[in-house]
Amino acid sequence: MHTFMHPFIFICILISIHLTAGTQLILVNNCKESVWPGILGSPAHPTPKDGGFHLCSGEEVVLDVPEGWSGRIWGRQGCCFDPITGKGSCETGDCGGILKCGGMGGVPPATLVEMTLGTSQSALHFYDVSLVDGFNLPVSMKPVSGGVGCGVAACEANLNVCCPPALAMKMQGRVVGCKSACLAAKSDRYCCTGEFATPKSCKPSAFSRLFKTVCPQAYSYAYDDSTGLKICKAQRYVITFCPSN
Repeated sequence: MHTFMHPFIFICILISIHLTAGTQLILVNNCKESVWPGILGSPAHPTPKDGGFHLCSGEEVVLDVPEGWSGRIWGRQGCCFDPITGKGSCETGDCGGILKCGGMGGVPPATLVEMTLGTSQSALHFYDVSLVDGFNLPVSMKPVSGGVGCGVAACEANLNVCCPPALAMKMQGRVVGCKSACLAAKSDRYCCTGEFATPKSCKPSAFSRLFKTVCPQAYSYAYDDSTGLKICKAQRYVITFCPSN
């Protein structure tokens, strides 16, 4: 029997083949309130969705990023933006007072999802959830069908509940973020800078050890590579805000 492929189906197959060259990031808001994800591509890498958008509670958005993409994603909370101009502000993670961050990073404290994705020549993806810039909301990054050895990067607990008073960032009497020791003290010792800019000289502080105890799958300070950095080869990852809700 002679068969032929409809042109539309053929085009769809070509599109699907093209998309597999990159990676899908599925952003899910499992929080009870809205989250405004912020996105920042590393230098020479694109920034999807102009760097920011609104994600309602229970909503998810799929981002297709090219192979080799490198960048960070974080969640902004307590935001209010003008629907016409896109200008406004967020309680945490704000990026210059605009909805679409457009190349600007988030103001700490903010929980960061960081990644450097693989290419056809070097297939491994490297990713982590970092508390080096402090914490504002729980988040996780999990591979979809990644196979053996793929790790889960996460801080699933709400660190704001147990944040030491010296690190707490408050809005109207409630803790909305937990600063890192580096952000609070601004010293070389806590920031792993200056004479402390090596793995040998920079040691975890009492605060980063607390972060590590509560969130063992996250980076707690600059040289926390052994347990903080995850490696996988999956084509799809789910990034969930408030994963344990």
